Amino acid sequence: MVSDELWAEIVPLLPPRPARRHRFPGRKPLDDRRVLCGILFVLYTAIPWEYLPQELGFGSGMTCWRRLRDWNDAGVWQRLHEVLLGRLRAAGQLDMSRAVIDGSHVRALKGGPKTGPSPVDRRKPGSKHHVITDAGGIPLATALTGGNRHDVTQLLPLVDKIPRIKGIRGRPRQRPDQLYADRGYDYDCYRRDLRAKGITPVIARRGTGHGTGLGTRRWVVEQTIALLHWFRRLRIRWEIRDDIHEAFLTLACAIICWRRLQHSKS
Repeated sequence: MVSDELWAEIVPLLPPRPARRHRFPGRKPLDDRRVLCGILFVLYTAIPWEYLPQELGFGSGMTCWRRLRDWNDAGVWQRLHEVLLGRLRAAGQLDMSRAVIDGSHVRALKGGPKTGPSPVDRRKPGSKHHVITDAGGIPLATALTGGNRHDVTQLLPLVDKIPRIKGIRGRPRQRPDQLYADRGYDYDCYRRDLRAKGITPVIARRGTGHGTGLGTRRWVVEQTIALLHWFRRLRIRWEIRDDIHEAFLTLACAIICWRRLQHSKS
């Protein structure tokens, strides 16, 4: 499940393992690549950690959970995402002439931090995935909030969360030229804040007629959200801990970037 090329990108980002004790060293830790396969297996299938099949050789579910947590705390998934964004920019696949933003609701069956009563699901606990992409739908940054949070509250935080993307000589790129959004983001105060950052807001006005209009540019973020939810672990929030769900969300963004990079080479 983890190709040699992808593993070569990940290895330099992994934190060093602690030295083993000389006396009573215990069992040797499982190979990191196998554990990553287990993490991806759970991300793809949404199987509960405790049911991870041992015959696959990926280790126990608890081992994979701990490595996911530890690597997320060490910033591995975020750095992997940034590295792959740089690779895409170097390949000419990143279009920062405009960015597109949107949010999507998911159920949170076990509750936990960053959940709230869903306004679209009879006030059951839910969370929101907020996503900002480039003009081609490549995910630049994501955020997790409660299901009752308004999309516009994450407009500026997501813009600020876009990493400094390298890949070519010169200054790293962080700000898009334009930002497209639907009517849920129609607030003049946020338009002013975006202009202050050097970004031209292109936000649909409430009360105007629906049609092809801005949707011809905004559909890419809906496609990216659909790709994120193709990973079954992200369709429903099963994790009580918000940092674990965010780790899966960032890892899924990195996988989408990796697929786009491989497609550009073919």
